[in-house]
Amino acid sequence: MQEIKTEEIITLHLIFSSQMASTFTYNDENSLFNFVVKEGNGVKGLVDSGLTEVPDRYIQPPQHRINKLHIAESLKDMTIDLSELDGPNHDQVAKAITHAAETLGFFQVVNHGVPLELLESLKVVAHKFFAQPAEKKAVYLKGVSPSPMVKYGTSFVPEKEKALEWKDYVSMTYTNDGDAHNFWPNECKEVALEYIKTSTEMVKKLLQTLIGNLGVKADDSRLDELVGLKMVNMNFYPTCPNPEVTVGVGRHSDMGTLTVLLQDGIGGLYVKKGESASKEDEEWIEIPPIDGALVINVGDTLQILSNGRYKSAEHRVRTTSTESRVSVPIFNTPLPVVKIGPFPELVARDGVARYREVMFGEYMNNFFSNSHDGKKSLDFASA
Repeated sequence: MQEIKTEEIITLHLIFSSQMASTFTYNDENSLFNFVVKEGNGVKGLVDSGLTEVPDRYIQPPQHRINKLHIAESLKDMTIDLSELDGPNHDQVAKAITHAAETLGFFQVVNHGVPLELLESLKVVAHKFFAQPAEKKAVYLKGVSPSPMVKYGTSFVPEKEKALEWKDYVSMTYTNDGDAHNFWPNECKEVALEYIKTSTEMVKKLLQTLIGNLGVKADDSRLDELVGLKMVNMNFYPTCPNPEVTVGVGRHSDMGTLTVLLQDGIGGLYVKKGESASKEDEEWIEIPPIDGALVINVGDTLQILSNGRYKSAEHRVRTTSTESRVSVPIFNTPLPVVKIGPFPELVARDGVARYREVMFGEYMNNFFSNSHDGKKSLDFASA
């Protein structure tokens, strides 16, 4: 195929297995948007067309590109053996967990109780889902999906983004087993459901440890409502011809309490280290893939509950030109009707409430109404 130049206007024709033709004009933004977003072809549809340069709609401004990275040696200390949480080294392990939550907001866990063969199966079925023809995936687009608990899409909030993210995804919200079996995609529902179930105990242990370290008493019912809503995503990052000018996911923090993330072996997840006076001085470190490990990160809700002691981690994802990448997070969040605010014990101790109390459903609606922009989502709950 002749090389495509970004300044040219070229119409590309894709013929899918259904023999139905779909067309778009390469650098006509409306045509491209309809093809990628509204018709459900996604970024994978662009890549499958054979393009050799990234369309203008995906080119990030220089300040948002991932081009100044520092890999921290100390990251090796952020891998925690969770099996030791129940043994004689409990205090040492609990200290490592809380230290990670107070500083980077990210850590990795091994011996976590989620079967390793399940983790491999998750990667396989994620690739299987996104390998389908576009019309098979498009049945889960917003507005036509058989259930509001299942959504297939691309980027984050493409209608509001100046530059799109190089990512497709399918998101499945857990309500009960029956709904999952009836509405989740056949290609991935069994393993996704097992992923949620086998990680629940781990999440509860981590939350007990973190809240206990704050000197706050929370019974099982309170813990359950803080992680009562679970969403599992399968993210797909196709190969990119110009990774240096794109992002897979822009800089953001997660809205929930704790996120559990499965990476594949390709890597590309970067976390901001500390605070900096300007974007030029920022340090971003990679969370390296570790076979059999799960990544844990603090979300905005836990930062709010802890009155700022625990740090929701600002992170982003790069693209790659060599292999398509998948990741599978579970977002453990409060139920929408749950009020979130700093624990009263901490407000009394600190002498100030750094965040106001809000309904999590309102916080969630605000989060999904705006494009990724660092940790600005927390402004919604600022005191």
